[in-house]
Amino acid sequence: MTLGRRTLLALTAGVFTLAAAGPTFAADYTLRIHTLVKSPHPYNDMAAAMKEEIEAKSDGQIAVEIFDSGQLGQDPAVIGEMGFGTIDLMISTTSNAVQQIPEYAIFTMPYLFTSMDEALEKVGPGSPVQAHFEKVYEERGVGMKLLALGLSGTRNMSTADTVVNGPDDLKGLKMRTPPSPMDAKTWSAFGMLPVTVAWGELYAAMQTGVADAMESSLPGYTGSKLYEVAPNLALTEHTIQVNHTSISEPTWNKLPEDLQKVVQEAAVSANAYGVEKAKEYDGALVDRLVSDHGVELTRPEKEPFIEILAPLQVELAKELDLSEEYELLKN
Repeated sequence: MTLGRRTLLALTAGVFTLAAAGPTFAADYTLRIHTLVKSPHPYNDMAAAMKEEIEAKSDGQIAVEIFDSGQLGQDPAVIGEMGFGTIDLMISTTSNAVQQIPEYAIFTMPYLFTSMDEALEKVGPGSPVQAHFEKVYEERGVGMKLLALGLSGTRNMSTADTVVNGPDDLKGLKMRTPPSPMDAKTWSAFGMLPVTVAWGELYAAMQTGVADAMESSLPGYTGSKLYEVAPNLALTEHTIQVNHTSISEPTWNKLPEDLQKVVQEAAVSANAYGVEKAKEYDGALVDRLVSDHGVELTRPEKEPFIEILAPLQVELAKELDLSEEYELLKN
């Protein structure tokens, strides 16, 4: 068979194109990571770090796809999907998982830690607290394996109309809470009216007056543009937010041991990276919120808040069947 000149040129161009692109191989596994938040946020930084490390150290056997901003759904629904293995990994706050893991409610107890460094020492990889929650996952049969617990910054109060300088300013305000009994009971102690609202619905809730007040991390507040509907920010630093990196149990079980190790190590290193990013964001975001977005900033004294809540800690832990977790964190 004789090939025409045009055909030869086309084939030659195709060969050079393939050569330039290099060999392509399909990954043996594709892992989908869910986060609920928009960037900038430590969770998305952690997801990007995990993707880079997993793909590099698995020599391309694992491909990682990141779905941020709740593209795959809200956390409770995502946790259900992970039990089936349709979503593989998630990085999120523990407070959004209390429906499936009630013990996580302990981390929403205000003024439990004095700093992020102290908190990481208490809950980080290798700690008795992490081992405890790994066991809780197994006992509750949530269909997930806990890879790491970490921190994603302080949580602070913000309101639609009220400038907060102390506890008295909170009385009568409708306070948005996640589905966490600890949150509801905590804010009730200030005379607030708890209203349960999912994170993805929070902007609308503040905008329409369903809630008057909310609390969040600074990256979450900034990334979701909540300063537009809650422009009064009080740096109460009442909670150091604890996050979890978890993997679907069906996904984990189908990975060979060497790749399980790659994923586990990537979660631990991403966790440490997330803590550093959280510190960075907390420092930089306050200035930007004031200068770029006109946020009204106050720095209330913490002692009046602590005085109201301190007597409730042991009582709340006992009432919510969290005494074991409370003692672990306080020892």
